[in-house]
Amino acid sequence: MTQDPTPALNESRLAALKAIPINEAPSPSYVIHEERLIDNAQILQDFASRSGAKVLLALKGFACHHYFRKIGPYLSGTTSSGLHEALLAKDSFGKEIHVYCPAYKDSELETLNEFAHSLIFNSPSQLQRALERLPEQGPTLGLRVNPECSTGDTPLYDASARGSRLGTTRAVFDAACKSSDRDLIATLEGLHFHTLCEQDADALEITVHAFEEKFGDLLPKMKWVNFGGGHHFTRPNYDLERAIQVVKNFKSRHDLEVYLEPGEAVALHSGILISTILDLHQSGDTQIAILDTSATCHMPDVLEMPYRPNILGANDGVDHPYRYRIGGLSCLAGDVIGDYGFPEPLRIGQRLVFLDMAHYTMVKTSTFNGVPLPAICNYNAIDGLQIIREFDYSDFRNRLS
Repeated sequence: MTQDPTPALNESRLAALKAIPINEAPSPSYVIHEERLIDNAQILQDFASRSGAKVLLALKGFACHHYFRKIGPYLSGTTSSGLHEALLAKDSFGKEIHVYCPAYKDSELETLNEFAHSLIFNSPSQLQRALERLPEQGPTLGLRVNPECSTGDTPLYDASARGSRLGTTRAVFDAACKSSDRDLIATLEGLHFHTLCEQDADALEITVHAFEEKFGDLLPKMKWVNFGGGHHFTRPNYDLERAIQVVKNFKSRHDLEVYLEPGEAVALHSGILISTILDLHQSGDTQIAILDTSATCHMPDVLEMPYRPNILGANDGVDHPYRYRIGGLSCLAGDVIGDYGFPEPLRIGQRLVFLDMAHYTMVKTSTFNGVPLPAICNYNAIDGLQIIREFDYSDFRNRLS
């Protein structure tokens, strides 16, 4: 497995998470540090104010609506990946509601048309079919484009890869415009690209340049551009000043509204996953620790990306002599979180704390094998630890009947 792709927490952020009383929480449980989450939202608000852009919460990365009233004042709205996320935004967040989906059902478009601020389509063919059904008065319409500029290292998240299903290349768009009976450009008010994943401002600058080279001649006919997500704005060493300048320069060149839609950056370093060791046993030369959590059920990006999340008090084994392979509770043979070194031997019943577990974890949980879902808890310095929700057998049973 590769190492954790996100940087280690700085001392102040780590100290804040260490203040959480881990033995008071249910196990397993996600615990969100409320003040850290608000800190992130304030950084994003400052970025928006100084750059002139609008910043949206990408619900695909963080959709715990318990916190929407806390972080809502700092953001311009939300971006959704489909009808259900958009309905959650409508019910719990408000403000601007932007929607992009690789494909829509007709019934979904009819519902979204009633309240969405913008509808972004993945292809010209989908746009043309929607135009036949949507009334003239409705959301502003946009098209996701592919600037064909790869800047990341993880193929699973490379939306600009050759043959990508996400977004429209310039060649495809031009061909569609020539063959269409309608002026497709005239139906659009915005363009959208999303090619980054956990990247810094240099990748944003490179991508904006590639986007302008491919689609710049269309921009005088647009009202807005969406720079997508994948921006690590709230990472301690992220180059915010450079990102601010990229946006300001783009706006000065084109006089357009600019949107950015981070998901991970909203919740970065704001949450932990608390678990308990259920068993310790030997497999050949390897010491195994089995937890009441699971990579495949509770943190699937560990297997999909893949990466190895940080555990509080553990490291790569250089200094800590006690080595363990940390495994999950499911029957999947590969339900392995990683190999870790600890300063002392582990013991059954001991709590382990996985760091940076607020984003792309809670939204991806499953009950595979009937493994219970982790509880959701809040922590702040005034109220201490509070349980927001616990799950039980009925949550497993009811989703399948």
